[in-house]
Amino acid sequence: MSQAKRNPSVVIIGAGMTGILMTIKLRKAGINDIIVLEKKECVGGTWRENTYPGAACDVPSHMYTYSFEPNPRWSRFFAKGPEIKAYFEHVADKYDVKRHIRFNETVSDARYDHGKWTVKTSQDQTYIADFIICATGILHHPKFPEIPGIETFKGAMFHTAEWDHDVEISELTRVGVVGTGSTAAQAIPELINTGAKVSVFQRTPQWLMHIPDFAFSSSMKKMMTRYPSVTKLHRNAGKFFLEHFFTKAVTGHFLQKHLLNFLCNANLKLSVKDKVLRKKLTPNYQVGCKRVIINTTFYKGIQQPNAELITEGIERITETGIITKDGKHHDLDVLVLSTGFNAFNFMRPMNLVGRDNLHIDKAWEHKIKAYRSMMLTDYPNFFLMLGPNTPIGNFSVIAMSEVQGDYVVKMIDKWRDREFDECEARQSAIDDFNAYIKAGLTGTSWVGGCQSWYLDADGDPILWPYTWQRWVDEMKEPQMEHINTVQHKHHA
Repeated sequence: MSQAKRNPSVVIIGAGMTGILMTIKLRKAGINDIIVLEKKECVGGTWRENTYPGAACDVPSHMYTYSFEPNPRWSRFFAKGPEIKAYFEHVADKYDVKRHIRFNETVSDARYDHGKWTVKTSQDQTYIADFIICATGILHHPKFPEIPGIETFKGAMFHTAEWDHDVEISELTRVGVVGTGSTAAQAIPELINTGAKVSVFQRTPQWLMHIPDFAFSSSMKKMMTRYPSVTKLHRNAGKFFLEHFFTKAVTGHFLQKHLLNFLCNANLKLSVKDKVLRKKLTPNYQVGCKRVIINTTFYKGIQQPNAELITEGIERITETGIITKDGKHHDLDVLVLSTGFNAFNFMRPMNLVGRDNLHIDKAWEHKIKAYRSMMLTDYPNFFLMLGPNTPIGNFSVIAMSEVQGDYVVKMIDKWRDREFDECEARQSAIDDFNAYIKAGLTGTSWVGGCQSWYLDADGDPILWPYTWQRWVDEMKEPQMEHINTVQHKHHA
């Protein structure tokens, strides 16, 4: 007689884009014993955190949506932050996700012992679960620069991910911005538009690609609402472009790589007339080595009379500004740090303790690696969403989470059918996977001689070096020969 399916208890950490998605996917699979632990007071993840002026997505908005929940009402081709956050709120409400969420509960501890995970939170709560799905995201721990004197600055100082909206910025304000990544490229033009004197301290110039942003007309939105196929067409066009042009360009496909190179160089030449400024803005590494920035406002902004680009390098920060390496003092009232995130924290600072008291810091002491970016040895029934070597390079992160989510549900289904009680990646499978990644990286742009947040301590990019389709195909079915499973005695 076949036994009924078992019902697992699942703890999901994080109620951002992936946490919402996983709750919906599990519910659809008939799993209802789900608790989502969220450190803040509402859903939205990175779109809740990043409220800096100009915050927008650099993936076309129709592609930056769940496949099962299109949004025909996007107002722009590249959606702005508040609208994206509202979309996630809408999805969480529509699919009744919030009843599973415990807000304002930070996970401090997750420990595996005898087939169960014990999770402790900042609210002194303890949860016992069969599975943990770690949906903590990538870019949410602000990285602060180590510049001498930074603690002495007397003006207003904040990171772009912790934007202080109480600070008034007007024509009389002198603003310094440290950093020139994707966030800075969006925020700097907005600061310049206030009329403030904006000094941008650039360590490394970036490659920018011009893809025009435009508003969808009300008739276009009506048409998309009435004919879902039009919305779908929009989504597929964006996906096709990113997959066959962008992703292939940075993963070393000859034709796309040269075209991307040409477009970024042409954008710089056509946008910046002043030769001296243009030279300062020209990177000395190949296009795609750092994340290519899709932006139409930065070049225009940096050429305004109230903007200046400083490339001398920062010596130190004083009470009233910044001293650059040429000895010059730049007086500032406000200092904005656009210095990125600690992309390799993943689930940390949480104490993740696997079998035999193995702490994640110890497991990852020499190298951050995971099997298929999701599974770790000695951490049974644990899935890390968007882990190392997920194909992040300029593609929709939602699409990645959906592929990974289907994989996780398939693994949990095997547990429900009593194929095993514990599953974890074999160490040999992790090593083989990493060798496979390393072999693919040699022809990519990311090893093009630049410092970027993609690189780990050994200088290896934690990205996916092959095509998007190859990743999708390889994630279709779990390869159980790569996975160690344990059956507990009580089922014999």
